[in-house]
Amino acid sequence: MTARYRTLLTVGGVLLLACLGFAALDHLLQEVRLRDIRAAIHALPSAGLLMALGLTVISYVTLTLYDVLALRIIGRPLPYRTAALASFTSYTLSHNLGLSLLTGGSARYRVYSAAGLSAADTARVVAVASITFWAGVFSLAGLMLTVHPGAPLLTGIGLPSSWLRAAGIILLTTVAFTVAFAGNEGRVLRLYRWSLPLPGRAQIAAQIAIAGVDLAAASAALFVLVPGATIHAFPLFFIGYTLAIIAVLVTHVPGGIGVFEAVMLTALPATNRPELVAALLAYRVIYYLLPLALAAALVAAQEGWRWRKPVTRTLRGAHMIASGLAPVMVSALVFMGGVVLLVSGALPAVPGRMRILYDMLPLPFLEASHMAASLSGAALLVLAGGLYRRLDGAFWITRALLLAGAAFSLLKGLDYEEASVMLAIAGLLQWTRPAFYRRTMLTADALSPGWLATVAIALGLSVWIGLFAYRHVDYQSDLWWHFAEKGDASRFLRSSFAVAVMLAATSVWRLFRPATPVGDAHPDESPSQPALNLATRTDANLALTGDKRFLTSASGRAFLMYQQRGHSWIVMGDPVGAREEWSDLLWQLREQADAAQGRMLLYQISAEALPIAVELGFQIAKYGEEARVDLSAFTLDGPAARPLRYAERRAEREGATFEMIPVAGVPAVMRGLQDISNRWLDAKGHKEKGFSIGRFDPAYIAQCDCAVVRHEGRIVAFANLWKTANRSELSVDLMRHDDVMPYGAMDFLFVHIMGWGKEQGYRWFNLGIAPLSGLEARRLAPLWSKLGALLYRHGESLYGFEGLRAYKDKFSPVWEPRFVAGPQGLSLGRALIDLQALIANGPTPGRRGGPLRLVASSGRRLAAG
Repeated sequence: MTARYRTLLTVGGVLLLACLGFAALDHLLQEVRLRDIRAAIHALPSAGLLMALGLTVISYVTLTLYDVLALRIIGRPLPYRTAALASFTSYTLSHNLGLSLLTGGSARYRVYSAAGLSAADTARVVAVASITFWAGVFSLAGLMLTVHPGAPLLTGIGLPSSWLRAAGIILLTTVAFTVAFAGNEGRVLRLYRWSLPLPGRAQIAAQIAIAGVDLAAASAALFVLVPGATIHAFPLFFIGYTLAIIAVLVTHVPGGIGVFEAVMLTALPATNRPELVAALLAYRVIYYLLPLALAAALVAAQEGWRWRKPVTRTLRGAHMIASGLAPVMVSALVFMGGVVLLVSGALPAVPGRMRILYDMLPLPFLEASHMAASLSGAALLVLAGGLYRRLDGAFWITRALLLAGAAFSLLKGLDYEEASVMLAIAGLLQWTRPAFYRRTMLTADALSPGWLATVAIALGLSVWIGLFAYRHVDYQSDLWWHFAEKGDASRFLRSSFAVAVMLAATSVWRLFRPATPVGDAHPDESPSQPALNLATRTDANLALTGDKRFLTSASGRAFLMYQQRGHSWIVMGDPVGAREEWSDLLWQLREQADAAQGRMLLYQISAEALPIAVELGFQIAKYGEEARVDLSAFTLDGPAARPLRYAERRAEREGATFEMIPVAGVPAVMRGLQDISNRWLDAKGHKEKGFSIGRFDPAYIAQCDCAVVRHEGRIVAFANLWKTANRSELSVDLMRHDDVMPYGAMDFLFVHIMGWGKEQGYRWFNLGIAPLSGLEARRLAPLWSKLGALLYRHGESLYGFEGLRAYKDKFSPVWEPRFVAGPQGLSLGRALIDLQALIANGPTPGRRGGPLRLVASSGRRLAAG
């Protein structure tokens, strides 16, 4: 709940800051008219635009060196093309969408994870790159304040020049002290288990130089667009630019819309306002939108080429990386396309073009096209989130809306520039069609609070632009219904109202609409018998319980059993059957889960399956240890077996007898077994579990031999047997008994089952898992191991962890580790919660289980005793 409120507060804060930015911008442009800005845009010199474009290229090339240097500092250097792709895509996204850790960080992770770096290494790259940026900011800002401490934005709020010069000297001194403190080899910053290598003196100098060139080029790209600016004014300009960038980073407003412009207008009060606004608009297009379009086009081209050339699917490098980046970049372009349509709808049409349309089309048709274009833009903002999640439904609707938006742009004002943009985005979207393969419902995950906040900011931007454009129009009540050739203000009001209604309705629908569980389309409902015949472990018999789905190999010689709970696809144990087919089966299920936006968890896998889990990119945690008794060496002789001998002899003296009932004879005693099971459940206060253990279902029990203990001819305890066809292993599943039975009856039952198995030629007897057994609580151990070891040692009142292991130790078993493998980070915890619910209640949605069901189920075979 706390996390939920934190998210809402964060979103609310960003919206509030965006509103404040728009309010400040509106105040600063109070006397500025739209026609003046248009004239200033047309007056921008071509030489200035070309210089801005060249400086933008220099800035982005320098930005790639941030990652190159960061990778060297953390000791994980990669080829320049990989670092450049990560840097270029991450910065184009974070520059335009804001929330740099979420947008730029995710793009970096996609690139670097494909190149073999872990999430921790990616976080280190982001941290070092951030240090590089701030080192440049502090160094250049300190230099500018020291040399020229007269920034209007700072002196205007009462800060004297002497204070500003002192601040500059302090910044430079801090940088110099940091360089001296770093030493020649650098240091290592440690925070709990996470460490960050800090650069040495030479590397810090390189960081400052790289960031200095980047910031100088980025600021100069705007400076050359400002009319009348001279080189002597650059120090003051740079201080204002730096403050604007810091304001954008602090507020986290997507793209810094409104905030950056407001700070720059305040920092340069002497500059002609319309000309400065024109320069800022041109700067946004050149420094923000063009690089984003270029990055998206490059990634989309690589993605489309990859899918159209099957040979390249096996290659490492840019093609593999592009497949992870294409949805991110294309969704960003679609979002920008929606903004373009919304802003266009908020601005007056070009009179000459409208006269042509008035001669060709009826007025109501033009009005409808204007509103439809704005609605299409708003819908694109929402659908961009679905594209990010690779939803095929989002692909189909977005493509249709882009084409419709192009048509509406032409019909509402012959805006061929907008139509060209829409068609170009539609072409890139079509080229990357195979990347959008997930078949789940669009609205289940697309409309997150953060995304809705971004949509609201974009809508607010378009409304503010419209209000600014028509600030000198007398608003009247009948203006809403005023239809005329020059009724631009009326069109703006109607379109804004329609867009607001649509977004509000969509948001309400999202809030009250339950998410649809994911699922695969064609699961196998029964296990492959040839694969069962090849099984070497008895837990393959869990396939007979009737509560699982199966994925079978093409040859039928292997299958894996799994079930879905929520968004988790949970595999029970190792795949069954031919070992050489395990990897392909697990990859198939991983791809199915990914296509359905699910997460995959491997539960109780053995060390034999660990290499495949590593290849799948899963986080691995030890779950416990499994006890296996070597039947060829099993004996009741010797001092170690004294407790077993005593229990067996006493049970015999009290009249206990052992009987092995074959499958054919089980139906005859089924009623008696079920009565024992019901009384046992009532006495223990337990409910039937599932998935990792069988439940008393006559159809399931009838498939197994059954070992029973009789007392005076009446069955008082039973256990159904699991066997492998090649007699490599023998085990039991359900073990239940009456309240009144001979002393030591369960020990008596196990001793005779093992003796019978030894006579039948079975190699091993499996006693099941002791959960959390063998976990180490060492200082550097993972958190899961520490918590598990603590619970194992001090949770005896909740579940007899140590007692269960001690009981199994009486049979002198060999202990073998078992593992859980799943997605990285918090997703693993969510998958374990789904696993707990699945074990407690089976796959039926809507039920809830109690605590410790997950670990309790693992001791299935002896916990009942």
